[in-house]
Amino acid sequence: MPNQATISEKSLQLVPRASGHMWHPMTAPAVNSLQAPLVIASAQGIHVTDTTGKTYIDGSAGMWNVNVGHNRPEIKAAIAAQMERISYCSTFGAMTTEPALALSTRLAELMQIEDMTRFMFSTGGSDAVETAFKLARQYWLLEGQPRKSKIISLRNGYHGLHWAGTAASGSPVWKAAYEPGIPGFLQVEGPYPYRNPWTSDPQQLGEICAGILEREIVHQGPDSVAAFIAEPVQGVGGVIVPPDNYWPLVRAVCDRHNVLLIADEVITGFGRTGSLFGCRRWGVKPDLMCLAKGINSGYVPMGATAVSRRVAQAWEREHPMAAIMHGYTGSGHPLACAAALANLDIVIGEGLTQNAAIQGAHLLERFQLLKGRFACVGDVRGTGLMVCIEFVKDRSNRQPHVPGDPFLVSFMQNCMRLGLLARMQANKLYLSPPLVVTRSAVDQIADVVEEAITSAMNVAVPERASASQPH
Repeated sequence: MPNQATISEKSLQLVPRASGHMWHPMTAPAVNSLQAPLVIASAQGIHVTDTTGKTYIDGSAGMWNVNVGHNRPEIKAAIAAQMERISYCSTFGAMTTEPALALSTRLAELMQIEDMTRFMFSTGGSDAVETAFKLARQYWLLEGQPRKSKIISLRNGYHGLHWAGTAASGSPVWKAAYEPGIPGFLQVEGPYPYRNPWTSDPQQLGEICAGILEREIVHQGPDSVAAFIAEPVQGVGGVIVPPDNYWPLVRAVCDRHNVLLIADEVITGFGRTGSLFGCRRWGVKPDLMCLAKGINSGYVPMGATAVSRRVAQAWEREHPMAAIMHGYTGSGHPLACAAALANLDIVIGEGLTQNAAIQGAHLLERFQLLKGRFACVGDVRGTGLMVCIEFVKDRSNRQPHVPGDPFLVSFMQNCMRLGLLARMQANKLYLSPPLVVTRSAVDQIADVVEEAITSAMNVAVPERASASQPH
């Protein structure tokens, strides 16, 4: 097999051609054609290294998903061992593999609090959401209420980029090029504490937004609404942490009107919020849960849809429409399941949920200091290792920087120059490092962000003893 040096040399040779032959998600090909991509050659722990040898802190944990860090020997060994037995087997019909069975049992144990008892495996978060929508509609068909088919979601929500997930996602940016979409999907306002037209009181905001959901269900007719879907903490929409009363109120609204509650835990699941699952933080039991990303830290693509005991019982009786006519070639892929089992042992055994809570609180504290220092920092928010800085041109009226603003461009260039990879969406900076991040690394992230802001504003900043380059 080629060694890493040979792979890197070949990658460097391919860079000038990469933009011409490879299209990248969520960007315009013409934009990418203007510069060669950043080619990542290797990774270890919380760091990634490009083909020039420069190392960065992976401030995004890949795509919110490399929770246990890169290059974990336990996961690699589990995948290799499974490959020695069988690397692929279909789970269609009445066939499966040992790791798929073991993973379903493990998940049921971890999700006893939510009373999840059945799982459909897939190959990612978008798959998991698509599965949840199909199962929600089929559930009501089996319950003798076929008109219950509409799905309600939040305007700032993100639920993947499959056809139904796009319909449920809120931003027009994700939809405009592909409309018209699927009918029967509706959005309502969600609780955005920093930007809402009603109140600065969190409890009141939770009540208002739960009330908006209830009015929409009543307006549509409860006999036509199948489910409400939301992320416990909105990720791509801006790391929006809802008021503490919002999710319990939403659960009550769904119960009053006989509507299923789907928790999209693709980002929040498996410890990132400082709770093992986002909905658990508020003591809420959804009817279905969408899982991916942290289920096996992205080592092999995987997703899962969890079904509660109450919902699963609809498939336990005879019905001509009870067959689940849905699935993916990679559903229950044995390598993905083996990786997930090893990954979950690390998450639980190393207390990564607790570490996310501790290190995330410290990162928020450091960023709050930036808010006090820089007028361009409009809001700092997050929970666990989901943290966001929202930049503004004018804090008094919360006017946001527009995409492509010279300040934002300079800021992101400075972050990369200083050895930090992070995501910027519009005027929002997202930090979601691996859950194995240490206190010193969190301080390093905060120091880089501070220096990057200062340099972008052309303001001198004193050196700090804790600031250092990634190693």
